[in-house]
Amino acid sequence: MTPEEMDAIVMAFPGVEKAMSYGSPAYKLNGKFFTRLRRDDQSVVIVDVGFDEREMLMEAEPGTFHITPHYKDYPSVLARIETLHPGSFRNFLERRFRKVAKKTAVKAWEAANA
Repeated sequence: MTPEEMDAIVMAFPGVEKAMSYGSPAYKLNGKFFTRLRRDDQSVVIVDVGFDEREMLMEAEPGTFHITPHYKDYPSVLARIETLHPGSFRNFLERRFRKVAKKTAVKAWEAANA
């Protein structure tokens, strides 16, 4: 996946806005962190990934999923966009969308994507 493809997937979710975080392109939804691209390693930050799931992902696909010391205590994982499957990325974002979007936005999005 390229940064442009990543951007298109993220921006397909209603209400997402572009922002900056740690000097890198980031995305917010309802003022809350949605995801961001880490420029130093071209990895996307995926939040709301439990510690057990994160360990499983890193073990199954170590070339894609990883963490840095900064993220070790947070329920999140980093994924190299070059090897991250776009469908998997969309699924991770959908989980985050359902958590931070307004209920009416989630219902409208579900109806539009049924």
